[in-house]
Amino acid sequence: MLRMVSARTPATSRPGTPKIGLRERKKIQTREAIRRAAYRLFEEQGYDATPVDQIAEAADVSPSTVFRYFPTKEDIVLTDEYDTVLEAGLRARPADEPMVESMRRVAVEALRELTAADRGELVQRIRLVRDVPAIRGRTAENIARDTALISAVLAERTGRPADDLELRVISAAILAALQEAMLNWIAGGQRAELEALIHRTMDVLARGLTL
Repeated sequence: MLRMVSARTPATSRPGTPKIGLRERKKIQTREAIRRAAYRLFEEQGYDATPVDQIAEAADVSPSTVFRYFPTKEDIVLTDEYDTVLEAGLRARPADEPMVESMRRVAVEALRELTAADRGELVQRIRLVRDVPAIRGRTAENIARDTALISAVLAERTGRPADDLELRVISAAILAALQEAMLNWIAGGQRAELEALIHRTMDVLARGLTL
């Protein structure tokens, strides 16, 4: 779920990192064109009423191209080319920093880098996760993948094995808390600042789940 607030700039294009090649840039542009077309159609006529053929036509690609980049329609919402942002962000934090604080900083930094258009897409994406059963069911795969990623970083910091139960519990709890913060933001009509909700959520975890 944290990838929902990932900055819309690939890590490889940031200052001090190698530039991506022309072929990879074209792939990213195609994925973005498909995603933008899909979100526009989902907004206009609903997720279930939007077939992949229509998305392909709107993005000016073939249906086979859509499926090459996104094996299922749900993947258009749930996957992107920025999956390394979370891992890179965590590894850039001090090794002795509590994981709750590391995740707080990574999430807040990603939010601050979002453009207005990105925020609009973020709102739509979270609504789709909330409202579409097929997408909501698939989020479990992303959460499991991110739990494993966070556990691996924690394992490096602590010297414990990545499958250590306590590491998995901490990782899963952080991700579940962030998901609740974003769902609460949408349920409240985005009246509250998402950054403030993330801080509040991380504060609950940092104080040991006490009220």
